[in-house]
Amino acid sequence: MVDKQAHPLLRDRAAGLSAELVRQLDEAVDAIDRRQPEQAEALLAELLGREPACAEARRLLGVVQQLRGEHVPAVANLRQAVAQNPNDALAQMNLGIALQSMGEPEAALAALRRACGLAPDFAPGWFNYGQMLLALGRPAGAITALHRVLDHDPDHPVARLVLAEAQAGVGAAAQAAANYRDVLQRRPASAEAWTGLCNLAGERFGADDVARLRQVLQTALPMPAVRTALGFVLSRALEDQCEFHEAFRVLRKANAQVRRQLQWNAGVEHAHIEAVLAAFARPLNGAREALPEGQVVFVVGLPCSGAALVARSLAAHPQAAGDDQPHLQRVIEAESLRRGPAGVRRAGTQTPDDWARLGRDYLARSASGRSGKPWLFDACLPNWRMLGAAMTMLPQARVVNVRRDALETCFDCYSQLFASGNEFSYALDDLAGYWHDYDRMMRHWEKLYPGRVHELASESLLAGPEEQLRGVLAFCGLDDDPACVASLRSERGVRADVARGALYGNELDHLRKLLGGA
Repeated sequence: MVDKQAHPLLRDRAAGLSAELVRQLDEAVDAIDRRQPEQAEALLAELLGREPACAEARRLLGVVQQLRGEHVPAVANLRQAVAQNPNDALAQMNLGIALQSMGEPEAALAALRRACGLAPDFAPGWFNYGQMLLALGRPAGAITALHRVLDHDPDHPVARLVLAEAQAGVGAAAQAAANYRDVLQRRPASAEAWTGLCNLAGERFGADDVARLRQVLQTALPMPAVRTALGFVLSRALEDQCEFHEAFRVLRKANAQVRRQLQWNAGVEHAHIEAVLAAFARPLNGAREALPEGQVVFVVGLPCSGAALVARSLAAHPQAAGDDQPHLQRVIEAESLRRGPAGVRRAGTQTPDDWARLGRDYLARSASGRSGKPWLFDACLPNWRMLGAAMTMLPQARVVNVRRDALETCFDCYSQLFASGNEFSYALDDLAGYWHDYDRMMRHWEKLYPGRVHELASESLLAGPEEQLRGVLAFCGLDDDPACVASLRSERGVRADVARGALYGNELDHLRKLLGGA
């Protein structure tokens, strides 16, 4: 094992500098460690003024700028540091991280690959490479890289967690569970490991897990967020013991803890939906020319509807790629900034040329996710709120709406602590209101754009995956391919077939009433 603190790459970084400049460089490093980027930047700028050829000061300046969110100058300085010392794996690693933050994933991966090649026993290089591969939807490559991390640093505090997440992403649930439980042996209060186990398809908690969770929750935990996260896990563990009343009590308490921290305003959200429906009450005069690269299919739905699984299965087609970045939202936000605060109310004043320009903007933003494939499955699920704009700017675009039983969808959302977003999901009233807005808007789009919106029932997909996927692919204009069904089967979890609403009985009567039997 190589101790990362003693790795040769981290020693003698100030070689060639005078004693005075070495002290100044050390002061800058200390300022970075103390999270004082302004002081560090001032020290480094002064040092570079006296010693412009110091590659290490240039690298550290780039790191400081990266920490401050100044990605463009960070990349410029890190590229200069790499040019001065091409064999510096640490500078290559820092450059890769900065390039990813600037939205250049392929260049970022190339830099990180070079870092790993230059210092194959440097665990942080492999860790950043693996983490980035996973973020880009390449879990198989991430697994290889993360194993290299653990070869050199078995006690790496995060690598085993990220490895488990990557293994879950390729359907290796047993290996993922083993790694999550290994983390829990070392850190019994790790909310990330407990939550990872909770999210694993087919993993069931036992009575001993319930006892361990209760024991951890009785201790002084470092942050309220950890206690809340473990509350969600405990609810699931109690459900696995068929203690549904107690599971729902714990779940209700955990959701209330999250909801108190949020600024979600259901009235404002509903008003926005009403404004969009009014703006797109009829088809607008949109872009007229279909672009060759405009084969885009928006896969939409609520969280826990199965839409994300469908999108990944469709993106397994050899002629297609998948991307879940909010490109459509960014296009609309940029146009709103350009035209002023009136926002959606101005949709009707856009000319066909305006809409064509927005379509080209969307295609340019999403080009990296397409990876040169003719079809793109846009898997940013909240796009259902913006489909009027999408269909108007992209005349070839189609929509696959993945719909699941309303009660099951909403209750699964309520049972989930999301990493970010989905603020509507932590109160039953908010959840039901959001579901009704989604339902109303999707039915509107289906009527407004006949033949361009395909509804896929999640339950039908689980019952007959080959037939249902074949139908979706035909709707999209693609031939059937076995890779799509293979992807679906590799990810589908055994819990997907469970009607949890029936298990909880009258605990969910309030939610049933709010949904109105939908």
